[in-house]
Amino acid sequence: MSLMAALAIVGALVLAAVIAHGAWSARKASPRRPDVQVDAPRVEPVLHHHPAAADEPVITLDGTAGLAELKPVPRRSSARLDPLIDAIAPITLEAPVSGELALTHLPPSRRAGTKPFLIEGLNAETGEWELPASGQRYGEFQAGVQMANRSGALNQIEFSEFVQKLQGFADGVGGMVEVPDMFDVVGRARELDGFASEHDAQLAVTLRANGAAWSVGYVQQCAGRRGFVPGVLPGRLVLPSAEEGAPPLLVLGFDAQAALAEDPNIAAVRQVTLSLDVLQTPEAAEPFPAWHEAARNLAADMDAAMVDDQGRPITLHAFAAIGEDLKALYRKLEERDLAAGSTAARRLFS
Repeated sequence: MSLMAALAIVGALVLAAVIAHGAWSARKASPRRPDVQVDAPRVEPVLHHHPAAADEPVITLDGTAGLAELKPVPRRSSARLDPLIDAIAPITLEAPVSGELALTHLPPSRRAGTKPFLIEGLNAETGEWELPASGQRYGEFQAGVQMANRSGALNQIEFSEFVQKLQGFADGVGGMVEVPDMFDVVGRARELDGFASEHDAQLAVTLRANGAAWSVGYVQQCAGRRGFVPGVLPGRLVLPSAEEGAPPLLVLGFDAQAALAEDPNIAAVRQVTLSLDVLQTPEAAEPFPAWHEAARNLAADMDAAMVDDQGRPITLHAFAAIGEDLKALYRKLEERDLAAGSTAARRLFS
């Protein structure tokens, strides 16, 4: 073999080696991809109340400070209104009115500022409180505005807006409304908000990639193996509750822009956040153990470190301490008749 031929062969081998090394380096730097791309339907349940999740969940378990007792209020039997968290105004009528008339005069918006409110009618046939419906007759109405939620306590402006909308409805159906005292309602609202802020609990753990970033498809595949399904919002995967129509048990969130990328196998994700809104799920469903187990399993599956919002590692001791704090929190909520996962608690902590 001539010298020129030998040099040509060596050069070709070197070039092939360079190309192979470049391809290997590019593959190593690219996001980890799923084994098989599987398109999953969005099946997160759509709830009929404000979603129970914050933009940036934090660990909030300081619930030891005591507050003045909330002023007791007579309970009016209703599946939707609760005197514990709603300010309720009765509307009396001289004679029953049709559901069609009531529907015509319902205010277009069921919110006063940031607080939801609703109007119910006492069905003249069944004697049950219900939302006004066509073909029914009602001998009485009642309206209730929520006194507090995660936006804060009902204030005087919001109360006045509620009364204004309520009065318009009462005039339309020929009723007389009994408006509760504004200062009493606002005072109760502040007490309720104070209790809620002292006993709110939203937990979050960040899973941060130890090595190569993940593709969106890879995140979806790993989470899917642990029971998570795509949510209704980009960058949101949820672990559904066993209770039909209930808020999700856990939420796994990541960069929404990456989730919207045309190719989910290219967009890189370096961290995801696993959150638990404690007040939305009953204690009996064991949401905290589920959160802890999901965090450990996903961290192992995805080769990730578990850290808090400051980037500090979360130890087993820290998990145990949080679990003990939650037990005390559950007891205090029960004492207020606001057990985690109850309808009233879900509305208040929303």
